[in-house]
Amino acid sequence: MDQVYAPWRIEWIERSQPPETTEDCVFCGLPDQETDRENNLLARGENAYVLLNNYPYNPGHAMVIPYEHTGEYRDLDDESLLAKERLVQRTIDALETAMAPDGYNVGYNLGGDAAGGSIGDHLHAHVVPRWSGDTNFMPTISDTTVIVEAVADTYDRLHEAFGEQDGVERRDPSDAVRILEE
Repeated sequence: MDQVYAPWRIEWIERSQPPETTEDCVFCGLPDQETDRENNLLARGENAYVLLNNYPYNPGHAMVIPYEHTGEYRDLDDESLLAKERLVQRTIDALETAMAPDGYNVGYNLGGDAAGGSIGDHLHAHVVPRWSGDTNFMPTISDTTVIVEAVADTYDRLHEAFGEQDGVERRDPSDAVRILEE
């Protein structure tokens, strides 16, 4: 694989590690921290939260993660399932406001390693904004991904867009936006 110079990634490498949980699950530990911006946690609802992907396919690649620890989609109760999917809708709205993509890929990696996900034991939805012509030969032939915007800059844009939505509470710029209506 070719190497691409990305100096903004040092912040991710040197970040403080999330606390271990009984499941040793990063998705369970992140919401308990008080470092939303450092962890790229954008928005918090009653049953799920939105996190920017640290290894995005495209700028704005976000994940909607239920607080409930399960890798099985069918295990979510109706309330958690509906709230998570409504948060997917809000994420698409925020991406539309902040980045105006031409389309979206929304999906799950269900089934652990076979599905290609790196965290298979905690369900999460990927929301990836897409633009016409956003792929090229780099990922196909050279096994290299080109990211055109630093994750921290994307965080600022999406945090602002979530903050403009109805039914939210915005406290400190370093805190996730609170979703009051799910």
